Amino acid sequence: MKKINPLMKFAVMTFLGMLAAMTTYSQQNRADIPEKYTWNLTDIFPSDEAWREAVTELSGKLDQIEQFKGTLTTSAKNLLKALQFNTELSKEASKIYLYAGMSSDLDTRNMKYSGMKQELQQLFSAFGAKAAFIEPEILTADWATIENFMQEEPGLEIYRMNLANMFRTKAHTLSETEERIMALSGLVSGVSQSVYSSFSNAELPKPEVTLSSGETLSVGSAEYNRYRAAANRADREIVFDAFWNNYARFRGSFGEMLYGNVKADMFRARARHYESSLQASLYPNNIPAEVYHSLVDNVNKNLPAFYRYLNIKKRMMGVDTLKYLDLYAPVVKDVDLKYSYEEATRLVLESLQPLGDEYVSTVEKAINERWIDVYPAPGKRSGAYSNGAHYDGHPFILLNYTELYDDVSTLTHELGHTMQSYFSNKTQPYPTADYVTFVAEVASTFNEVLLFNHIIEQVKDDDVKLSILMNWLDRFKGTLFRQTQFAEFELKIHEEAEQGKPLTGDTFSEIYADIVKRYYGHEQGICHIDDYINMEWAFIPHFYYNFYVYQYSTSFTASISLAEKVMSGDQQALKNYMDFLSAGGSDYPIELLKKAGVDMTSSEPFEKTIAAMNKVMDEIEHILNKKEKK
Repeated sequence: MKKINPLMKFAVMTFLGMLAAMTTYSQQNRADIPEKYTWNLTDIFPSDEAWREAVTELSGKLDQIEQFKGTLTTSAKNLLKALQFNTELSKEASKIYLYAGMSSDLDTRNMKYSGMKQELQQLFSAFGAKAAFIEPEILTADWATIENFMQEEPGLEIYRMNLANMFRTKAHTLSETEERIMALSGLVSGVSQSVYSSFSNAELPKPEVTLSSGETLSVGSAEYNRYRAAANRADREIVFDAFWNNYARFRGSFGEMLYGNVKADMFRARARHYESSLQASLYPNNIPAEVYHSLVDNVNKNLPAFYRYLNIKKRMMGVDTLKYLDLYAPVVKDVDLKYSYEEATRLVLESLQPLGDEYVSTVEKAINERWIDVYPAPGKRSGAYSNGAHYDGHPFILLNYTELYDDVSTLTHELGHTMQSYFSNKTQPYPTADYVTFVAEVASTFNEVLLFNHIIEQVKDDDVKLSILMNWLDRFKGTLFRQTQFAEFELKIHEEAEQGKPLTGDTFSEIYADIVKRYYGHEQGICHIDDYINMEWAFIPHFYYNFYVYQYSTSFTASISLAEKVMSGDQQALKNYMDFLSAGGSDYPIELLKKAGVDMTSSEPFEKTIAAMNKVMDEIEHILNKKEKK
């Protein structure tokens, strides 16, 4: 989860590793999409004018934070007043930013909403500077004093977790003057990400190609996502070559954007006296750095299991040489896994039955009451996410649904986030309703496990079963191995920068090529990596989110373990999981998962995941052997 500034309190916003594909819906103007498939943003504000009034009202309150300066440690009553005031501002600010941000996401070409976001970022950065005294002033007291305040004033109890964490991270909290500078740095530290988003989503030129059918195609990210899954290998070759070589034309600019982001991470880490950018990212949430390193090490040790998957794909595709451009292509001929949105919602609802009536009925509300913006449209932000920042309202989901099986999985994935936001907002007070990505991705991938198991139980035809099984294996590839590949790249580029080594577009490409070739067994002849794939790093927006991607992998391993218990009918496991969804940020993420039933500091979740992967591959090979004997 990425916070814009100290005032903003965001619930999870997550972007899938695979950006959503587009079909003919990409040609559909937003005005032509039926209303029931679009967001109802009037649930936040009835109009842009109402939003403007809310901004004006909030702006008039921001200076009032300074009235609490010098009073925070004088009494329990004063501390409570200050924290309550900050809570109300934060809640309203989140709502205001949510409206502007999601309006912008519906059409990134509309500069009006981009301007509204920029206005808020400046406003909140200025507030952060004014509120910079809060943590340093509280930390002038000792913890015993704060404990006594909480006993004296029960209203402070809901702030216990945040206050305790404040004291735990005291060594990385700066003086008031320094904190003010850190807050003001928000005006510039996000520029690289903003430039990247604007350029890659709206302004990057699209090369034109001619497909084997004679059709002319302009290849942007939407078309790339669509045609990398095309059955025709020649078309995949054409699209891959054009798409990545187009990125290579701008490798210098993309390199400067990413290096700028890495330097911003380094600035924050060094300013707060962390040993590294990685520690600065993990320590505030009390996640041991060893969890990150162990993930990378375990995946590298288990690359033979990944090679087994790649060899199965090669066998099923019947190619002499498996290439990177084959990885998204269908492996079973004449099986067209297409699902209308209505079919997708039915399957998702059926698969979620093990989670109980309240869970399922709330998902039905999300579907029927316009919490979801379903289809792609010109200018709409690519990918998918869930945002639960509207504490007193409901979460929202952005999709780019194109009727592929992956889109069904994306739908249930984002609903997992939405339900965690819904239950946390419903159960927790605002200060502990927010939760970190480390636990957020458990809720989403848990739903994917349920969907897979529901669908595979219904399938009798071997070819359809093979297609579904391979799609599920692709999830292991995309979520466990690919995201860890990204995590290793992200760690490496930060380490290089922290050692004073220069990073350019060419450097990023060299580092990325080395890692991707190792993961895919290029030198062993497992999967051929064409030279242009060294530009793939420039396509991944997650690298602008400060050690974000590893959490997809760790969460996937956690969700495999938890889902097995719930699907077995274990009622205590179900209760523990629902408690986990309702826990928000009331404890540290490692502890929340332990209460749910999985210890992420051990190797057990990873071992169970690899065992589950091998079980699926056993089943695939059994079907393939049976078919070959016929």
